[in-house]
Amino acid sequence: MGISFNSESRQFHLQAKDTSYVMGIERDGFLLHLYWGKKIKAYRNSNFLQLLDRGFSGNPYKEDRTFSLDTLPQEYPQYGTTDFRKPAYHVQLENGSTVTDLRYESHRIFKGKEPLDGLPATYVENENEAETLEITMVDTTAGLKVLLTYTVFENFNVITRSTRFVNKGKQSLKLLSALSMSVDFRDADFEFLHLHGAHVKERHIERLPLRHGIQSIESTRGASSHQHNPFIALLRKGTAEETGEVYAFNFVYSGNFLAQAEVDQFSTTRVTMGINPFDFNWTLGPSNTFQTPEVVMVFSSEGLGGMSRTFHDLYRTRLVRGKFRDAERPVLVNNWEATYFDFNAEKILDIVEVGAELGIELFVLDDGWFGKRNNDKTSLGDWFVNKEKLPEGLGNLAEKVRSKDMQFGLWFEPEMVSVDSELYRNHPDWCLHVPGRQRSESRNQLILDFSREDVCEEVIRMVSDILSSVPISYVKWDMNRHMTEIGSALLPADRQRETAHRYMLGLYRVMEHITSAFPDILFESCSGGGGRFDPGILYYMPQTWTSDNTDAVSRLKIQYGTSLVYPIISMGSHVSAVPNHQVNRITSIKMRGDVAMSGNLGYELDLTKLTDEEKEAVKEQVATYKQIRKLIQFGNFYRLKSPFEGNETAWLFVNEDKSEAIVYYFRTLEEPAAPLRYLRLTGINTDKTYQIAGTDSFYGGDELSYVGLSIPTSIKGDFQSYVWHLKEIK
Repeated sequence: MGISFNSESRQFHLQAKDTSYVMGIERDGFLLHLYWGKKIKAYRNSNFLQLLDRGFSGNPYKEDRTFSLDTLPQEYPQYGTTDFRKPAYHVQLENGSTVTDLRYESHRIFKGKEPLDGLPATYVENENEAETLEITMVDTTAGLKVLLTYTVFENFNVITRSTRFVNKGKQSLKLLSALSMSVDFRDADFEFLHLHGAHVKERHIERLPLRHGIQSIESTRGASSHQHNPFIALLRKGTAEETGEVYAFNFVYSGNFLAQAEVDQFSTTRVTMGINPFDFNWTLGPSNTFQTPEVVMVFSSEGLGGMSRTFHDLYRTRLVRGKFRDAERPVLVNNWEATYFDFNAEKILDIVEVGAELGIELFVLDDGWFGKRNNDKTSLGDWFVNKEKLPEGLGNLAEKVRSKDMQFGLWFEPEMVSVDSELYRNHPDWCLHVPGRQRSESRNQLILDFSREDVCEEVIRMVSDILSSVPISYVKWDMNRHMTEIGSALLPADRQRETAHRYMLGLYRVMEHITSAFPDILFESCSGGGGRFDPGILYYMPQTWTSDNTDAVSRLKIQYGTSLVYPIISMGSHVSAVPNHQVNRITSIKMRGDVAMSGNLGYELDLTKLTDEEKEAVKEQVATYKQIRKLIQFGNFYRLKSPFEGNETAWLFVNEDKSEAIVYYFRTLEEPAAPLRYLRLTGINTDKTYQIAGTDSFYGGDELSYVGLSIPTSIKGDFQSYVWHLKEIK
């Protein structure tokens, strides 16, 4: 690992675990991209920058028609100085012009990694884990300084990037676009992979050939969204789960974003990622700065599986923080699908009584405990106890739950306000709104203006009052609508388009304050399920409710797609009732349990309505999960069969020394006259011998890897699952 600068060749060489990234300074300070990929000892290839006279490509030097920014690979491209591709940033000067010309001025290399001001980011625990390069680029005419920051990690094939803008002039600048990174690849022989979806259908995998023009994903919803996750990857053609080259990008941000790949006339590819320029600008006064969020860039020469395990390891150990980073997560029961808004203390305690008998460790009281919240039309923002439902208060209920040897958890939606609420009646200007325009509602609610400090302080006070007065072990933090009529009562006219980003800065400040003040509470984020499943939120809250869709079959795709980027321990995964409340499908409690045990296990149903047979099944699931959850939550994850490619799904968890593994197999529909099938295992040690728990069967790791396990023919019917638990025989 390390970062070096060759003063003779004027080249930067960044080396992470098995990755090299090379840049060069050309002529009068142009910063060009030279290489990113498998680690190399040195970069000496002068043939890459072959200069040609290309028609209609302008020239910074009129005497040299072969030198054009339109044909050169750049590190942080700009607009107006001979490059006609999409720039990484766009600045308007006070004279109305938008042409800038950044040139290299200086750089510094230092050990460790500095935090980003007011933004989530990956971190190090000691300075020897990483090294950072900060390159200073300047436009003296505009008075603009731009600092490009690169961090390489010793133990990961990871490079992180972010950008900071500084106005060194005497006039204001307006940032029209401020993306966090850009990479110019020398060719376009890639496939474009991303995760698309919708509410209750999140993070489905789509893989398309890269084509000329622009392929992009984005959010303009004020959240990273169910529709597009802030992740893209370029795959070399033929890349598979464990083979091939992958270049992946993930945005550590929870708001509007843009990620795009542009293939130009000469079949080179430019990838850019950052805050979405749509409806964004930022006034940068003299001496003011603007910090962009971080992009995590992962290179894998071991296919999508290698990429995923890099993201998993990095995020689990150097993005998530606090005591729960390394702690096993509890098995919970949530009352939402059991009762919705219709509950009282007696009903809750009935569920708790059964949960305790089944070995469940945590009860979570969901929506409806506050204000006059008997439906979704009222009371968001009124964070005081609904005494009609809970006449003895939250504290009394929590103590009764704890007396059953269960922890107590609580649902909040702190970013929202109902029109029918005391908070809204007292402060109608506290929501996002535009004067003279209607205030569109979604789920009968509006969004509090977190760009305002007074709003943030009041939310901190209200939530903290509850958390400090009740013995709460877990909080589910929900957010159930996207932004419309984005405006703030406190911002001047020329800063209204800063509102969405200022909202995110306010949200992060609130989350930082509350999670730091209550370090013994496990926080789980939620946005109608997985509508804000991103690394920005994981920095504050170590797990996320993966989807409001709890159907086991639907969850195969949702959890499989989510696993491309996010660690298993970050996924909330629950067993719910059948017929399923989202898709009306009936699946066995075994399959529902096996799918849910492939994440952080929980239950979201009325335990009091289970049959004796179902209770025994749940009790067995909970006991089994407690035995294997360390392996599930902290083990390495391997995808074996994709639900996006057929009728079967399979995945495997293995511990660090490969002495124990658990394999889950799922079949969606029965098939007549089906062929005999085998499941080859990846990730185990081919030199070890394994026994399948509960049997006298022994297999060599090589046999399991190259021949495979037979799928039992005894599996009959639709919606089936099967589990093998392997342990090394020494």
